[in-house]
Amino acid sequence: MSSPKALIFDCDGTLADTMPLHWQAWQVIQKRHNFTFPEDRFYSLGGVPSRDILAMLKAEQKLELNPIAVALEKEETYLEQLTEVEPIHSVVEIARQHHGVVPMAVASGGTQRIIDLVLRHLKIRSLFNAVVTSEDVQRQKPAPDIFLEAARRLGVEPQFCRAYEDTDLGMRAILAAGMEAVDVRTFSRH
Repeated sequence: MSSPKALIFDCDGTLADTMPLHWQAWQVIQKRHNFTFPEDRFYSLGGVPSRDILAMLKAEQKLELNPIAVALEKEETYLEQLTEVEPIHSVVEIARQHHGVVPMAVASGGTQRIIDLVLRHLKIRSLFNAVVTSEDVQRQKPAPDIFLEAARRLGVEPQFCRAYEDTDLGMRAILAAGMEAVDVRTFSRH
């Protein structure tokens, strides 16, 4: 597609270099609650909401924890590091270049509160016409729902959208939505 009618961006690991900070928060939480969550699995589940990851871990490891409450704890631990979040310049530059040219949205497995804080910290919230998070859809990545909802809010048919992601689950979600997928892992990080 030479000129898409809308652009949709994942946030964590795509617009914002947050994944190492999320991993640090997960390390604190797994020690506090005595469960195992290896780093490679953390990265393979990029885009999956913390509450869903915790529900999986609870079932697998027979844990006595409330996934929603512990997900909130993880978010608060992550927020303590918000000032350390840096943009992924190559991707943010694409958003800046297209601002005012085509409508743009963020489609993130994070929560509205956290994603909004990250975008405002990076001073890029105003670039986006819509921000869709895990709280806005029933099915999470790799289901296409979050990208389809972003396209709906932008008023653009999915086949005319280009979406940017940094995870295999996210790439599968974009393709399932019928959109052009761009894997930012092939870009220069900064």
